[in-house]
Amino acid sequence: MSVRGENREPQRNEAFTRLFDANWAAVRHHVEGVVEDPAEVTEIVSEIFLVAWSRLIPTKPMDRIWLIRAADRVLSGRSGRSTLRRTAIDAVHGGVSGDEAPPDLRMRARVLAALATLTGRERRIIMLKYWDGLAVGEIAELLRSPRVRVRRKLLRAQVKLRAELGLEGRGDHVD
Repeated sequence: MSVRGENREPQRNEAFTRLFDANWAAVRHHVEGVVEDPAEVTEIVSEIFLVAWSRLIPTKPMDRIWLIRAADRVLSGRSGRSTLRRTAIDAVHGGVSGDEAPPDLRMRARVLAALATLTGRERRIIMLKYWDGLAVGEIAELLRSPRVRVRRKLLRAQVKLRAELGLEGRGDHVD
């Protein structure tokens, strides 16, 4: 191996370590919103970071948005049915209602029913906002959509959810 090739490996390892350390928890959290089994979550997250390692350019590493897109590709290819986990539903309830206490079983059912009234795109934006904690600009980048459109859809989805849950007038704003 040439001297030049030997010098690239430590740089690549260092770039990957930074990428992994900065994003592992966020990617795992994203996957946990859909996958219940911790072993399967670990397998999926490992697969995502293996892909990241194989495509890594040390001078231009990917970011959290790229990793979440990769996670979505892996999740969409799963044979298991994707469902929202209770913790994800709780995050939406807390975000929309402003109530930090976990909802009871009836409220969880109401939140799930309210989410079903949204379009797929609105539901996706709500989950990225309240489960993944992404800002409007990050959601726009992830969805490859103009920020204004994402902001408008988020506001519309929040209003619909609050109306379905009887929480009209509570915090109708977009961060």
